[in-house]
Amino acid sequence: MHRLVRPLKGRMIAGVCQGIADRFGCSVVPVRVLWVGSTVFFGVSILMYLLFWILMPDEH
Repeated sequence: MHRLVRPLKGRMIAGVCQGIADRFGCSVVPVRVLWVGSTVFFGVSILMYLLFWILMPDEH
């Protein structure tokens, strides 16, 4: 497994979903679909995304 970082390649906005997918060794598509779905239905994911964006370090 990789560290939880925001990669420089594969980003759509800030790289949060790509970093989560890399960390757990899965495809980024289901992570993005779940994130968008939870944002649409619950709204809390926007705040979580911003928090991850701030707390997750960039890949060097």
